[in-house]
Amino acid sequence: MKLFKKLALFVIAIAISLGCTSPDSQKQPQTESQAKEPTPPSGKELAQKYIIVDGHIDVPYRLRNNWEDISDSTQSGDFDYPRAKEGGLDAPFMSIYIPVRYQETGGAKAVADSLINMVQGIANDHPKKFAIATSPEEIRQHVDEGLIALPTGMENGAPIGTDLSNIRYFYDRGIRYITLAHSRDNKISDSSYDTTEDTHNGLSDFGREVVQEMNRVGMMVDVSHITDEAFFDVMEVTQAPVVATHSSVRHFTPGFERNMSDTLITRLAENNGVIMINFGSTFLDSTSNKSSTRVRTEIEEKIEERGLEPGSKEAQEFSETYFEENFQYSTVEKAADHIDYVVELVGIEHVGLGSDYDGVGNTLPTGLKDVSSYPNLFDELLDRGYSEEDVQKIASGNIFRVWEQVNKVAEGMQNQ
Repeated sequence: MKLFKKLALFVIAIAISLGCTSPDSQKQPQTESQAKEPTPPSGKELAQKYIIVDGHIDVPYRLRNNWEDISDSTQSGDFDYPRAKEGGLDAPFMSIYIPVRYQETGGAKAVADSLINMVQGIANDHPKKFAIATSPEEIRQHVDEGLIALPTGMENGAPIGTDLSNIRYFYDRGIRYITLAHSRDNKISDSSYDTTEDTHNGLSDFGREVVQEMNRVGMMVDVSHITDEAFFDVMEVTQAPVVATHSSVRHFTPGFERNMSDTLITRLAENNGVIMINFGSTFLDSTSNKSSTRVRTEIEEKIEERGLEPGSKEAQEFSETYFEENFQYSTVEKAADHIDYVVELVGIEHVGLGSDYDGVGNTLPTGLKDVSSYPNLFDELLDRGYSEEDVQKIASGNIFRVWEQVNKVAEGMQNQ
C-alpha cells in the first residue's frame, strides 16, 4: 500500500510538471486586452448606431429665402446632407413654416403647398440621399437603405383656414404634425408669443374640432408655441398623446411662456407625450434670453449712432459681428441640463430632440452649432451616466412611441 501511495504521488508530481493539473487550472490565462473592461461607446458611435429623429428643422423656409443645394455642403444654414451624415441625423422633421402675415393676407394654404412641393422635390432630385417618410416604419426602412428620411410637420395651423377637410388634405400630402399656432393668435389657438391678445382664452371652439380631427386622421398635435390655457384645452380634448416638437423647460427661463412649465410637462407625461428640447440659447438659459434682448437693443442704437441705413449691407454686417461678440451663448451642457430636468421630473420616456436648427438664427449654443453636433450632446449624456438604451429613447424611441400610438388611436376612431 505504501508503495502504491508513493507511485501515485510520483504520477501527480509528473502531471504538475507537465502542466496537466485539474480542469480549473487548464483555463488559459487572460490576455491584457481580455482582462480590461469593455470600452464604453462614444457619442459619435451611438449617433451612428441609433436612429436620430429631430422634431423640428426649418430648412424649407430657409431655402425659400435663400436657395442652396443641401445635398452638398452649403455656405450657410445649420443643415446639409454631409453635416447630417456626420452627426448621425436620420430623420429631420422638415418644418412647413407659415408666417403669421398669411393669417391676415390669405394664401397660407398655397405657401404650405409650395414648401411641401420643395421638400418632395429635394427627395426626388436626390433619391440616393433623401426620401420622404410618413411613418416610423418608413423612416426605419430608409435608414436601412442609407438614406436620410424627410418627414414633414406644419408650423402654424393657419393653412387649415376654417375647413376641417384641410387636415385630411395635408395628411395626404405627408404632414404628420401641426403646431396649432405660431407667434400670433389664429383661428385655432392662442399663441404664447402674442402678449397683446388672448383671443380665445385657450383653444377656440374650432380649435377643439381641429384637435379631434387630427386624432381621427392620425396627425400628431404639436403643443409648442401655444399658451398654457390652450395646452390644457388640448389635454381635455385629445384622445392621443401629443408632442411639443421644439420646446424647452421653463424652469431655466422663468417667465418665458414659450417653454413648458413643470405642471405642463407633468400633464404631458400623463398623456404619454414627449417634449423635444429646443437647442436655441434663449430657450436654454435665462442669461442668454436676457442677453438677446439687451444686445438687439444696443445694435439698433449703434446703427443709428453710426448713421447706417437699417437693412443695408453695412448695417447687417455690423449687426452680425456685434451680436457674435456680445451675445451670451448657452452650451451643450445646458441642453443636457434640460434633458436631466425632464427625466428627473417625469422619466426618460418623455424627452426627445427638437433642435429648431435653421429656425433660431445665430443663437445656437457652443457645442451644438449645426446638425453635425448631436454626438457632443450624446457624449455629455454618457458622461452623466445615461445608458445606451436611454440615449436611444431620447434619439428616436420616445417620438416613435408617440407617433405609433397616434396611429393606433386614429385606426380605432376610424373603425368606430
